[in-house]
Amino acid sequence: MTLRFGTDGVRGPASELTDALVISLGQAAAQVLGTTTFVIGRDTRESGERLETALAIGLSHGGAQPLSMGVVPTPAVAWICAQRGVPGAVISASHNPWSDNGIKFFAAGGRKLSDELETALERALDVVVARAESVSETESAVGRETDTNAVAEWCDAVASSVSAVAPMRIVIDCANGAASSVAPGIFRGLGLDVEVLHAQPDGRNINDACGSTHPGDLQKAVVANGAALGLAFDGDADRLLAVDERGELVDGDQLIALFARDLRDRGQLAGDRVVVTVMSNLGFRLAMDAQGIEVVETPVGDRHVLEALARTSSSLGGEQSGHIVFADRATTGDGVLSGVQLVDLVGRAQTPLSVLTDAVMERFPQVLRNVRLENRRDDIAEAIADDIAAVEQSLGDRGRVLIRLSGTEPLVRVMVEAPTMEQAEAAADNLAAAVISACSA
Repeated sequence: MTLRFGTDGVRGPASELTDALVISLGQAAAQVLGTTTFVIGRDTRESGERLETALAIGLSHGGAQPLSMGVVPTPAVAWICAQRGVPGAVISASHNPWSDNGIKFFAAGGRKLSDELETALERALDVVVARAESVSETESAVGRETDTNAVAEWCDAVASSVSAVAPMRIVIDCANGAASSVAPGIFRGLGLDVEVLHAQPDGRNINDACGSTHPGDLQKAVVANGAALGLAFDGDADRLLAVDERGELVDGDQLIALFARDLRDRGQLAGDRVVVTVMSNLGFRLAMDAQGIEVVETPVGDRHVLEALARTSSSLGGEQSGHIVFADRATTGDGVLSGVQLVDLVGRAQTPLSVLTDAVMERFPQVLRNVRLENRRDDIAEAIADDIAAVEQSLGDRGRVLIRLSGTEPLVRVMVEAPTMEQAEAAADNLAAAVISACSA
């Protein structure tokens, strides 16, 4: 077996990431990304330490100097890579269950790999595997170092991204993941009254009914504690979703809208422009248009957002899922940094988060249908063009249709936004039926 990169590194069942395969990947990464210091971090999964050891062996065998940050958020590794001008890797499966794991790389400077670098890494891995070199696990001691100061440097940078925050009570949900050991201290260090949920990782409880993918506990805790807001991270802490004082969820679109308006009002939004994906809510687009803020749209995936931020010299971007990038402070999405920025914004506004959110945008009902195909049609959008046009005409400028082929599964994703949930569901059902009909012909 060899490895192929998806939208964010390699990811899958941890059992399929064998030591031999990861050692080979480390050798290939050293060849392609550089034989200097190579920063490694991991989240709290049971398989993380094993995979870090294997990756470090391969890197050492390839001539690189592994530097371990231990358990740490993904954005911390990216930040250290940027500060020191070296490449790095994070061992994490993000919001996936504990039984999965993955490896994502950063080029020197903390940027995600380009298509060209990923292709070069895949080819180098194929060559290493074909050579069938045997690297002993006893080489794990070769040159591996640990740098706990690097974690503290990132924590200080996140905390110092704001000058001061107004005192308030907040609740944070660390998803039993990488934020568990760092986020409570950062927020308490800002003088906040912090209630902490799900920060007792045991290797198997990461993302388990908690964090940004399961915010129910956080919503209840915010209301029960009379907190001003709640913050939910995912397993590797590169995402943030929030909860307002009423216990209502605030998603990535709403957070980006708040940040965009605030930065624009303070003259800190580069080009009065924000970068989001095609999945961002229509209400977000209408809100930005009303504010005179340009919206740059990309395909789904924070990697595409990062590329567009660099290409357009923009300073803010992100996804509905909670990947939010402050490009003047970080090279990737950073959930803890986003949380600090939100606490600062709410404190300066002296206004409840619910009021701020309700005022910044109206969130249109959004319905997504995944239609499984028997016969794939790459031209499906063209094949049902008349059906799409009929729905778009009925919705006018108060609705939106998006038809996407999955890149990894035999699926067509049908997304409809409309003024009411009933309209969105009816339109999505009609278009899903049109897809099935077109693919059965």
